[in-house]
Amino acid sequence: QVQLVESGGGLVQAGGSLRLSCVASGRTFSRYAMGWFRQAPGKAREFVAAISWNGGGTYYADSVKGRFTVSRDNAKNTVYLQMNSLNPEDTAVYYCAADLVFSRVQIGAVGSWGQGTQVTVSS
Repeated sequence: QVQLVESGGGLVQAGGSLRLSCVASGRTFSRYAMGWFRQAPGKAREFVAAISWNGGGTYYADSVKGRFTVSRDNAKNTVYLQMNSLNPEDTAVYYCAADLVFSRVQIGAVGSWGQGTQVTVSS
């Protein structure tokens, strides 16, 4: 397993941008597929984006396609989520996730979760 810590959340106006970061504590980061999930108050957790171990494959929820970009820097043990054209429906706690099996990241059945970072988008 790997320990994950998210950062970069905050308050932004509709149409604005934020970049989230997730730093892994272990030295085996490059072996892990990574993902981002979010959960709004009173709602279920939902998939946002995922990236394969080598960065060659990226996958997005329909709600964020064309607006969000997931990337990784294995030398820095870090995965990023660039969020553009934000709207109030994007308001949620965003969680970083990791697993050695990519399919588990896609469905949220992962071995490691971060603590979450709050993203709030004002109208």
